Amino acid sequence: MRRTLALKVLPAVGAGLLIAFAVPGIASADSLQAYEAGVLPDSVGFNSLFVIFAACLVMFMQAGFAFLEIGFSRQKNAGTIVAKILTNFSIAAVAWYFVGFALAFGSEPSGLGGLVGGTGFMLMDFGDPVEAFPVMGLSNATIESKFFFQFVFCAVSLAIVWGTTLERIKFGVYVIYAVIFASVIYPIGAHWVFGGGFLQVPTGIWKDIGFVGMQDFAGSTAVHLIGATGALAALLLLGPRRGKYGADGKPRAIPGHNMPLFGLGVLILWLGWFGFNPGSTLNIQDGRFTEIVIITNIAAGCGVLGALLMTYLKTKTLDIGMAGNGAIGALVAITAPSGYIELWAALPIGLIAGFIVPLGIFAIDKKLDDPVGALTAHGLCGIWGTLSCGIFTSPILATYNAFGSPAGGLWYSGSFKQLAAQAAGFTVAFTFVFAMSFATFWMIKKIYGMRVTEDEEIAGLDISEHGMYGYPEQFIPQAELIGYGGGPSATVPPAQVASMEAKEMPA
Repeated sequence: MRRTLALKVLPAVGAGLLIAFAVPGIASADSLQAYEAGVLPDSVGFNSLFVIFAACLVMFMQAGFAFLEIGFSRQKNAGTIVAKILTNFSIAAVAWYFVGFALAFGSEPSGLGGLVGGTGFMLMDFGDPVEAFPVMGLSNATIESKFFFQFVFCAVSLAIVWGTTLERIKFGVYVIYAVIFASVIYPIGAHWVFGGGFLQVPTGIWKDIGFVGMQDFAGSTAVHLIGATGALAALLLLGPRRGKYGADGKPRAIPGHNMPLFGLGVLILWLGWFGFNPGSTLNIQDGRFTEIVIITNIAAGCGVLGALLMTYLKTKTLDIGMAGNGAIGALVAITAPSGYIELWAALPIGLIAGFIVPLGIFAIDKKLDDPVGALTAHGLCGIWGTLSCGIFTSPILATYNAFGSPAGGLWYSGSFKQLAAQAAGFTVAFTFVFAMSFATFWMIKKIYGMRVTEDEEIAGLDISEHGMYGYPEQFIPQAELIGYGGGPSATVPPAQVASMEAKEMPA
């Protein structure tokens, strides 16, 4: 078949392809000079356009996160999520420009052993882009396009952090943690996993013990598990929503107010993943991205079916939230192996992720209040996706992508080497991010506080933090609404807040 025949020739031309892809990404001035001189290859423009288009799809995932979280929240907390998404995205944009990209993908200062990058701060004074950003040299798209593509990955990871904290966290916590996360925590973790750091390209003791190098094509660990780990640290210090657990300690359902909006969020995220995974090729010319689109889509479909099946077996219902999270969990799982596997492997990876979703959500809900299922969909499924590389990676594609064991995963090689590298990789990344995040949130809690007051939580974060409800007509009588109109200084009458308190679920 076309696919099989194409892959048979890859070992013979692999070295040539890697050399061809290593044409320097060109900074703005160099690009303009080359264009004016008539020597800028057309492929630079094509690949750069492809990378920017993929990045825009990933950026659109912010809308998906917003709709998903709004759908799973109660009406009184819908508006605050819009402010949170916009604020976090903006902070990440600035932090990524100043330090994030350089720490994540810059070349390393001598003697640091794969720990952190150190060139290209503010995209200035870096000389040859291939030398300054080595792992970015596998495509000749401009460095600016790669910068933007990797920025939206950082913003996605930051968005994942807050899924566990809905409906009771102070807005200022978002601001403080976002600065630290986008400047330090995410860039260093991402560097280790897929920015050319020691987990991806072993050095020192890692190389001496035969560590083959971790594979994470688009970020099951580097983006999703890192985000979910920050979410776990926040949740442990924040505690559950008021009324979530009864006197007997058993969890009580707090239904979201809008499942159609949740469904729209899931579909937007699904669409965004076609930028996430295929865009990580950073290259349009070899056509590899089209196969990754199919791999991604098959896995997501299997995730929905797997989640529905497992949910029905456990509850005899076809839960809407589980179906949506099944898609997300499978998309998270396929993110790491999408560039390393054959088409058929997308089915078991997606299906198993679908099984994990309800099992994980039901188990975690007994002790931890995770309103959107982020710990399962992005955490447990991120771990599964990372491990799946160690099972299903094709030897030819491992060689083609030049990372990990050339013998492939357990299915092909019978060797546990790649699986061991994957397990060690996510363990190290989890440990680092959890320690950094827990310490950060602990200091925030001690100095600033993490949680709104009980009265503010009862009233809802829309009114207590932002001065107006996301659905004002729902909460404010028409006679009292006149004059409050949703302007920047709008407030709600105290009598209305008191009436809401009386209706609130008892503790």
